[in-house]
Amino acid sequence: MPFSLLAPPPPPPPPPRISQTTSSSSSNRLFSQKRLLRTIVRASENDDDKPAFNPFGFVTDNPSSRSAIQLPESPAEDGNVGQMLSRTEDKGKEYGRTIKSGGFRWFVRETGSPKSRRGTIVFLHGAPTQSYSYRVVMSQMSDSGFHCLAPDWIGFGFSDKPQAGYGFDYTEKEFHDVFDKLLDTLEVTSPFFLVVQGFLVGSYGLTWALKNQSRISKLAILNIPLTTSSPLPGLFQQLRIPLFGEFTCQNAVMAERFIEAGSAYVLKLEKADVYRLPYLSSSGPGFALLEAAKKANFKGINGRVSAGFASGSWDKPILVVWGISDKYLPQSVAEEFKTTNPGVIKLTMIEGAGHMPQEDWPEKVVEALRVFF
Repeated sequence: MPFSLLAPPPPPPPPPRISQTTSSSSSNRLFSQKRLLRTIVRASENDDDKPAFNPFGFVTDNPSSRSAIQLPESPAEDGNVGQMLSRTEDKGKEYGRTIKSGGFRWFVRETGSPKSRRGTIVFLHGAPTQSYSYRVVMSQMSDSGFHCLAPDWIGFGFSDKPQAGYGFDYTEKEFHDVFDKLLDTLEVTSPFFLVVQGFLVGSYGLTWALKNQSRISKLAILNIPLTTSSPLPGLFQQLRIPLFGEFTCQNAVMAERFIEAGSAYVLKLEKADVYRLPYLSSSGPGFALLEAAKKANFKGINGRVSAGFASGSWDKPILVVWGISDKYLPQSVAEEFKTTNPGVIKLTMIEGAGHMPQEDWPEKVVEALRVFF
């Protein structure tokens, strides 16, 4: 209808009334779309040839990892993060207790007695794992007369995870300093036996040994970077990339994926639960790992380790127990390391074991340690 520019426009027509039939039809369509989406989501779980659907893209095809984070039909179903925490919160603390040392709470596993006739063994884990990996080895070694201690490094496992800049910055020196204080708190007398394994904080165990040779009786080394040619896994490279590192460190299944990727075996669900638990419980472990990885000079550490344990620099007995199926560190790393000090270093290969032989085949590790210690 024409109107003049000088006259106000006519009021808009009233909105059309929606009949009950139209409303019901819209509701039915919405319900159908939701049901279709739910069907698509759940379809992959019924397909044995494809990995289960995961909206976060974090899990592997391994059954243990696959069930870590899923999109359940209802929030109470298995796979919900809250349900997983409830299921696992009391797991993985075998032989452990929390103690205070150097202003921090440490989770320390202990088997045997300080008065054990064959002496004390201190086990140090690597990143991004925890002392849980030594539980079987510790149990069997204490049965052989040893006193065994295995702490979770600060920032890892069930130990404190302080925010960087508030009393702990995750540098190599700080890790060494708090470890010294922990040994004093635990009243570990020198010399003692030391066992180390793994990347980053595992390597800090070796650099601590180089500074404290007089405190060590014998040194056992499980799969760990030992030469300047030792490759660095993708996880630690990713953690050093700005922004991408922040995303990577909050991967809730990071630890179990790292373990499985370095081994020929798949973790059983009950084991995967324990390695996963710290990263599910809070963001602290992820950011602790991020800070430690950013501040580590991996090439420099490997160079100091290679030179520090060479002939003329180190004279204490060393046993290298190596999982041949390690997908991160080839067998050649261990063989090259042995040539640097052949009179001191002994090499034992474990077929079938991967990057964490203490987890893959603890009985073989125990057999080698019993003879050596």
